[in-house]
Amino acid sequence: MSHSSPLPVLIVDDQPAVVTALEVLLDLHDIPHLSASSPDGALQIAGSRTLGVVLQDMNFGRNQTSGEQGIELFRALRQTQTEVPILIMTAWASLETAVQLVKEGAADYIEKPWDDDKLLAALRNLLRLRSLQLENDQLRAKVRETRRSLAQGHDLCGIVYESAALHQSISLAVSIAGSDAPVLVTGPSGSGKERLAEIIQANSRRSQGPFIRVNVGAIPEELMESELFGAEAGAYTGLSRQRIGHFESADEGTLFLDEIDALSLSGQVKLLRVLQSGDFQRLGSSRTLHSDVRVLSATNADLTEAIAAGLFREDLYFRLNVVELRVPGLQERPDDILPLAEFFLEKHSSSRESRATFFGEKSRIALVEHEWPGNVRELENRVHRATLVSISEEISPADLGLAGEGELPKPESSSKPMAADEIAEHKQVLRALSRAQGVVAHAASLLGISRQALYRKMERLGIELERRAKGGPNEL
Repeated sequence: MSHSSPLPVLIVDDQPAVVTALEVLLDLHDIPHLSASSPDGALQIAGSRTLGVVLQDMNFGRNQTSGEQGIELFRALRQTQTEVPILIMTAWASLETAVQLVKEGAADYIEKPWDDDKLLAALRNLLRLRSLQLENDQLRAKVRETRRSLAQGHDLCGIVYESAALHQSISLAVSIAGSDAPVLVTGPSGSGKERLAEIIQANSRRSQGPFIRVNVGAIPEELMESELFGAEAGAYTGLSRQRIGHFESADEGTLFLDEIDALSLSGQVKLLRVLQSGDFQRLGSSRTLHSDVRVLSATNADLTEAIAAGLFREDLYFRLNVVELRVPGLQERPDDILPLAEFFLEKHSSSRESRATFFGEKSRIALVEHEWPGNVRELENRVHRATLVSISEEISPADLGLAGEGELPKPESSSKPMAADEIAEHKQVLRALSRAQGVVAHAASLLGISRQALYRKMERLGIELERRAKGGPNEL
């Protein structure tokens, strides 16, 4: 569902004068609104339409000052619309209760009587964040639906992903699979380039033919020609019988050349000739052979830079790069980190030696916050390591080799595991604090919230800062 019109603010207060004052304020600034005079009325509205922000009082009815009704309403609203920001209105008597609700997830609190400018600034910021959150939710839902549709009609070779970035690459791989055009798969090392090549092959007309994988970077230069094109017996010292090359083995199938940038210039010339005509000769033979092969290649290098440096032939580059398929690194698709980690945990924890069955909260934070220079390959290795070294069912950051990352606990008052959105929020706050060099006021400005709201958010997420010497450059 698209939210093209502005989402309303729901005002919940049993005092007509307060409601009227707030409605006039919002009308003057073109902010749509609804109102309810009781918790039941508020829940009825929340159950029937999507809200932008809830602005709720803590007490309803005469002589009510405990705040218990506000607490019950807050928690019921969180069940009805889990992501809607809730701004608490409070008098001095219920301030402590409002602070407690902020720890439970309320966006902030406003003291009565309120300051119009501060209230408007808070509402506009929360409405903007709510709109972005709904857009992200819609994008994720769209990706899930299109992924489901894509998987129903095509073989995705068991690839695990949630991100829109990788979905775009996979969709392109499927769309070009029916062609015989060469494809150059690019992306950082360990990002999953071979898996994308597998998807292309599995959905092509050559899916029943051979799929030959060749790591060009692992073949010594003096053996490159015989590996790719074959060799007759006696073609070189020690070869006592005919050797069939990869092009011949891949006839009527697909040849995947990984680390194509490692191919020598002389090897590039011979590869170009085969790509142009399909003809080649075994080493030591004058007989011309022909192979019907689709070539997929991959590299983590910038081939345009290699061309400029004279290390890669431009004509071969254009021959290989009829279609370029880029695989984003794991850092560019954080939505994939936890699903992949869970997949690898299930894969590697099946051995009898492993006790590990789940990631602890700190481990989930550490996984999301880690930069992943080794990408998916590094993630699998770390999870495999954890299943071997963990002495309990819960995997810790130390088990993953990530001790020191994600070690900031939530307040002891809450034992509830952090959800994915809380982990993302945790990471967002840490990045803002890092950019602001630990200055909370600057970090709050980057996040578009007040300094007090950031302090409460840090307390809720369990984020603590080291105190610097007074007067230092990063004094809080």
